[in-house]
Amino acid sequence: MKSLAMAVLICASAIAADKETPPPGGPAKPFKLPPTQDFTLPNGMSVTLVPYGEVPLVALRAYVSAGTVHEPAGQVWISKLTGQLIKEGTASRSASEVAREAADMGGRVEVSSETEFTKVGGVVLSEFGPKFARLLADVLRNPLLPTPEIPRLKADLARDLAVDTARPQTQANERFLQTLLPDQPYSRLYPSAAALEGYTLEQVQAFYKANFGARRTHLYVAGKLDAGLRPAIEAAFRDWPGGSDTSVPPAKPVSMRSLQLIDRPGAEQSTVFLGLAVPDATKADFVALLVLNALLGGSFTSRITSNIREQKGYTYSPGSHVATRHHFAVWMEMADVTTAVTGASLKEIFYEIDRLRGEAPGAVELKGIQSYLAGLFILQNTISPDAIIAQLQFVDSQELPRTYLSDYVPKVMAVTPPDIQRVAEQYLAPGKMTIVVVGDKAKVDEQVRAYEK
Repeated sequence: MKSLAMAVLICASAIAADKETPPPGGPAKPFKLPPTQDFTLPNGMSVTLVPYGEVPLVALRAYVSAGTVHEPAGQVWISKLTGQLIKEGTASRSASEVAREAADMGGRVEVSSETEFTKVGGVVLSEFGPKFARLLADVLRNPLLPTPEIPRLKADLARDLAVDTARPQTQANERFLQTLLPDQPYSRLYPSAAALEGYTLEQVQAFYKANFGARRTHLYVAGKLDAGLRPAIEAAFRDWPGGSDTSVPPAKPVSMRSLQLIDRPGAEQSTVFLGLAVPDATKADFVALLVLNALLGGSFTSRITSNIREQKGYTYSPGSHVATRHHFAVWMEMADVTTAVTGASLKEIFYEIDRLRGEAPGAVELKGIQSYLAGLFILQNTISPDAIIAQLQFVDSQELPRTYLSDYVPKVMAVTPPDIQRVAEQYLAPGKMTIVVVGDKAKVDEQVRAYEK
């Protein structure tokens, strides 16, 4: 009996050892972009068709250069109100008819107003791709913009506004951008409740007329493509007036140390944001910055996460990312930390930044991060047609060559430990970082004042 127990123990130990030391993975495989069909209609509208997968679904997404950065200074969220009204029917179809037709094709018409674009589209069964293209053309070209729906839609947006602006993370993000990009479209995130309530149909119509048109639109189609798709797109959109040319306002970030403290009396947690502008996607060091970010704070095994979450228990879900806009990027670290350790959390975050600026990471640590990023990129781009569309739209909007996508994994794997240290030392300068803390001022003010300069 003892020998059997010993044998079981030995086997269990061997199995555990095998689990703890898995064989090394093979080399990272680069992403291969399926061949695309790109064309421009006579009115200036751009179209990209890309075959994807064997599932009989197709995604159609029109990106219109009509986002929040295109809004007049005193009309923040007018793009959102316009986007919501676009869904409320066309000159020939009621809102219910639009919804019913899309549902009969296995999908729905979706509209989202984002920073630089309003996105209109959906996913339907492939056989209905041509018909859905005609429906989208009607929604985009001939919106009814019905006056009776405005009070209801403004009430919906007002509820969203109240919820968003009450969250400490939202407050921190808004102040961060206002400090980094003062008096610029990229930092105008929220209207006042009074301003939102005062928006009129005439303002919506003016925004639509100024920003919606063929020349400001790129239609992406990915999935199982029907043979009649291109002719349907050409016929449905060819008579849409070109409108104005696409215009993207430049971002002009401030490069100096700043500490902003927003009082939230009685808060048991502090929300911490810190970061600065970094080279954008068109720059040679951008991919190295993405690797640096994943190693420093942008993955579950990153250094900042290991420090303030795993080792010290200051926070549950810290994280960093590189946010991109047109020819502009920002590195940001965010964390909700216990009030009593707000200052200590900042100390550890800056400790990890300084450590990486002063010493290159080990080859094993870096290789793990590179394998994670490479695998994640491949996985993300094989999930759905929409994933392919998102990648294509990113490189096109950044005016990058499409080879960026196939080159991404090799470039990630080519980053060296000295590259990480050089990029950290060159771009993550603590003396140029914007810091925002939302918390109980009475308890955290003294903790964070050391980081004012």
